[in-house]
Amino acid sequence: MPSALPEAGGLSATASYDPASLLRTATAEHYAATVHGVVDDVAARLATVTQPFSGASRSELQALVDAVDLDAPGSGTREALREVADLYATHAIWFHDPAYAAHLNCPVAIPAVAAEAMLAAINTSVDTYDQSTVATLMEQRTVAWTASRIGFEPASAANPAGADGVFTSGGTQSNFQALFLARQRARRAGAALERLRILATEASHFSVAKSALLLGLADDAVVAVPTDLTGRMDPDALAAALTSTARAGDTVMAVVATAGTTDRGRIDPLAPIADLCDATGTWLHVDAAYGCGLLVSPARRHLLDGIERARSVTVDFHKAFFQPVSSSALIVRERADLGPVAWHADYLNPLENAEPNQVDKSLQTTRRFDALKLWTTLRALGADGIGAMVDAVCDLTQAVHEVVDADPDLRLLAPTDLSTVLFRYEPAGLEPAHADELVPQIRRVLFDSGRALVAKTVIDGRPCLKLTLLNPDVTLDDVRAVLELVRSAAQGLLAGEQLAEDDAPPCRTVHPRLARSDEPALESL
Repeated sequence: MPSALPEAGGLSATASYDPASLLRTATAEHYAATVHGVVDDVAARLATVTQPFSGASRSELQALVDAVDLDAPGSGTREALREVADLYATHAIWFHDPAYAAHLNCPVAIPAVAAEAMLAAINTSVDTYDQSTVATLMEQRTVAWTASRIGFEPASAANPAGADGVFTSGGTQSNFQALFLARQRARRAGAALERLRILATEASHFSVAKSALLLGLADDAVVAVPTDLTGRMDPDALAAALTSTARAGDTVMAVVATAGTTDRGRIDPLAPIADLCDATGTWLHVDAAYGCGLLVSPARRHLLDGIERARSVTVDFHKAFFQPVSSSALIVRERADLGPVAWHADYLNPLENAEPNQVDKSLQTTRRFDALKLWTTLRALGADGIGAMVDAVCDLTQAVHEVVDADPDLRLLAPTDLSTVLFRYEPAGLEPAHADELVPQIRRVLFDSGRALVAKTVIDGRPCLKLTLLNPDVTLDDVRAVLELVRSAAQGLLAGEQLAEDDAPPCRTVHPRLARSDEPALESL
């Protein structure tokens, strides 16, 4: 029963709380029963999922959300969790479903999910040692392991100047911190802020340009380096850009190479890029948020040759290591490069404290112990086990490329080093401009039905559909089924257009809900 709180500190005399609501010694059994109930519910849903999304329209979902009164009296933990499960879990996107192939979302390793439950309950913050103790040491060990896989020599008592790093919320934060460090290095060398430049390709992640904005650089600070025909940075073009930037009186504060572009899944030629950066004394940052899984790949690790020569590297374990969000890290080749992030506060990291306070190398203060998930997965599956899953999705992607290339109705647009498939529905006789118009409609029809999720992007100025395959359990037949849904949606849309042209009533027989973009539109498939 709720117990009254004493009058104090602005609390009303009628204020009360449920003593069973906080996790503590006395509520251990209640905690176990509550969490077990949630786990059982999620497990039951996992066992019965038949498509990646419910297909509920945005207006329907908005109505469900708006119907909840967040100012109402508490209904109790059990009822609140039942309500949340009905609202959230029922209409969530299930990344493990074989028909989910849209973005860089992977199914998650069970050991990591279990570790997530552990770290959430204990609620460690790994900013200072006195809040984290062994968790800080485990994160540092995990960072050192990652650095070793990159090819850096980790910092140690024998090598205090070696590699180091810190876990972050994601690739955007990792890239931002890397470019902040590069900016500070350039500024210490006397470069003017308005003359700093970042060289990257147009295929680099949007966070590069966003970071330039947040770092106060000039509007034209990000200089696009041309790519070859396959979408990789052209080293000759980079050499020309380095020369022209210097002649203009500007300073290249960083070159950003991408190991796994978001759309094409291409890996820039890291070794030739590193040669140029070494020759010019330029900071090389490698954004390996997508391609970092190759660090443990038995078959494809060579695609990252040269990454060990970078000054900083972004890795996203929640993309390529099958970890729950969030789990990313920034790794630097030299520990001293993290120095500009350090900030002193008497209440947090006193000067006399010789303990390893990681707030000195993080943009965040309070920070989750996300390294525990990767640690547990490595101990459960082994690095080779994770690498085998990475190779499985890459092998599947190559097989899908062959299927799409051989299909007369589909057009394969670009090769990949990783696990993306770029294609269009473009059968013989269909004008390219008409195929352009179909791309967003096909994606919308599939999304509204909930039966399959694919992405849309633009390649060489033309819209296309994109599959991102990150599920090692998915089979070639599973992907063929998604492609058939794409074909059926396209054919249905074309049939609807023909009926409309013929003025045959009703003109939406094939897709009666197609006119409403917030409703499912796949009844005929």
